[in-house]
Amino acid sequence: MPRVRIAMAQILVEGGQPENNLARAAAAIRDAASRGCHIVVLPECLNLGWTHPSARELAMPLAGEHSEALAQAARDAEIWVVAGLVERAGDEIFNSAVLLSPAGKMVLRQRKLNELTLAHDLYSLGTSVRVADTPLGRIGLLICADLFPDCLEYGRALGRMGCQLLLSPCAWAVPADHDNNSEPYGGLWRDAYGALTTEFPMTVVGVSNVGHLTAGPWAGRNVIGCSLAMEAGGKLLAEGPYGVDAEALIVCEAEVSPRQGAPVSPMAIE
Repeated sequence: MPRVRIAMAQILVEGGQPENNLARAAAAIRDAASRGCHIVVLPECLNLGWTHPSARELAMPLAGEHSEALAQAARDAEIWVVAGLVERAGDEIFNSAVLLSPAGKMVLRQRKLNELTLAHDLYSLGTSVRVADTPLGRIGLLICADLFPDCLEYGRALGRMGCQLLLSPCAWAVPADHDNNSEPYGGLWRDAYGALTTEFPMTVVGVSNVGHLTAGPWAGRNVIGCSLAMEAGGKLLAEGPYGVDAEALIVCEAEVSPRQGAPVSPMAIE
């Protein structure tokens, strides 16, 4: 079975600073390509920061400047890209994720379904899940809390649809006084990802940014990375470092399990 080389781009995201954030994302995309990765996964709301109120003024359509900056980076590096973006659609704002091909084409868009209640005044909610067939396998997208242990029906729906790579932009935040030595972060996600990868022959990858939440309902909290990848059978592939300053590009290789009746050709990945 083929293996997909995945980069987990645990970058700094600054609230309301799209130029800085997109420049860091583009640099991570270039770095991932230089390390021979087939695909790079970036965090949630990477252009503006999760729940940052600047979204009301700065959010753009997915055919706009922010998504095009990432599409150009994908084209330049010739690599698949998954990224979380704040999306404007008419009068609504969505917490969205996109899958971009190495040609910069938007192959898949997902809007967050299980947004925390405290963010409902900013983001509208998505209403569907989809998959996309790619040379890397059948890919699905979910965003952060869409994969909480108490709402794994979204991940299970993708599993029933034959998803082989479930990729999830995230922003994992803790109180500023959180002590990771006495209360290690990540058990919730290991349980959730472990359940899905045990029930279905899929790999699940969640990538969180790092940095301070400076505005919005969780202002004062820290986003601390700890990005996580698990493959079929509940096997841990990789974990990112913990910390508000823990920027990292974590590279792992996932075995793509064949879908029943539709095995992936080893020639699909070059």
